[in-house]
Amino acid sequence: MDRQRRVLITGGAGFLGINLIRHLLRRGYAPASLDIADFDYPEKDGVEVIKGDIRNKALVDRAVEGADFVVHTAAALPLYSPDDIYTTDVVGTRNVLDASLRHGVERFVHVSSTAVYGIPDHHPLYETDRLEGVGPYGQAKIQAEMICLEYRAKGLVVPIIRPKSFVGPERLGVFDLLFDWAYTGHNFPMIGSGNNRYQLLDVEDLCDAIALCLTLPEENVNDTFNIGAKEFTTMKEDYQSVLDAAGYGKKIIGFPAAPAIWGLRLLDALGISPLYKWVYETASKDSFVSIEKAEKQLGFHPKYSNKQALLRNYEWYVENRPKFEKASGVSHRVPWKQGAIGLLKRFF
Repeated sequence: MDRQRRVLITGGAGFLGINLIRHLLRRGYAPASLDIADFDYPEKDGVEVIKGDIRNKALVDRAVEGADFVVHTAAALPLYSPDDIYTTDVVGTRNVLDASLRHGVERFVHVSSTAVYGIPDHHPLYETDRLEGVGPYGQAKIQAEMICLEYRAKGLVVPIIRPKSFVGPERLGVFDLLFDWAYTGHNFPMIGSGNNRYQLLDVEDLCDAIALCLTLPEENVNDTFNIGAKEFTTMKEDYQSVLDAAGYGKKIIGFPAAPAIWGLRLLDALGISPLYKWVYETASKDSFVSIEKAEKQLGFHPKYSNKQALLRNYEWYVENRPKFEKASGVSHRVPWKQGAIGLLKRFF
């Protein structure tokens, strides 16, 4: 019998990490998680768990040794400090790539972000479009991709995936705002009219794309790919599906974008906004990418529409709400502090 293929997942205790681990376990791989956070899932007995920071070169070297594949999902998200974002997302990425090259890893799948496109002036976005990072996170994501290209030139197979905002089981973060207000029977405010088209992605479809990058021929995968839902409508219509599922007859309420954005900029400056710049500056605009390249080269066919992905996430939220009602933080696996926006709830 063939030996199980070892896949090291950086950020394995995160929202994408655990969904990917479950996905790979079902397909007979031997996943290993490297994460600074505790791996507190039922699967922990069947997974090699390494606790540590990707900024620690010696630890990264030990974790990568013996891996057939590396999937790099670890990142300091936009609510982290600029220094943590740079040292994790740029320096940390180089550490993992360097160890992967030295240890003969077959493939290194880098999970980037569509934040690399900044605030674009056209849609859909293609992989060849100009990269422009907004804030420390967007800039770091571009720098990390440049390092990936450097290691691709050295002979490492490095598929780069740029996913849209992805949702599904274990996802909270900014989406907790919508789920919490829906669950507690409130209308939900939206920046702008909500008539813009804002593509999302189900985490299971993202896991499918990553798995394709591990299995398809090298010439198909050693490239850069946008990944997103195939079916999506307007932001107002997609988000309304969650309020409808909650059953209170509540509605999405749009606000003029300019004053809402100025208000959020002020809250941001005061440190009491739950949203970071890239979210509130783009929330009222169209945001969607072309997935034609992934469809053609990877045979990628997303199973879930925006609405289905949000509803799958909301069902998980309702079932698991007691576990995280009192938690908050800055990762995707915990609710983000609602800050001043939470005070608006009484008016909705």
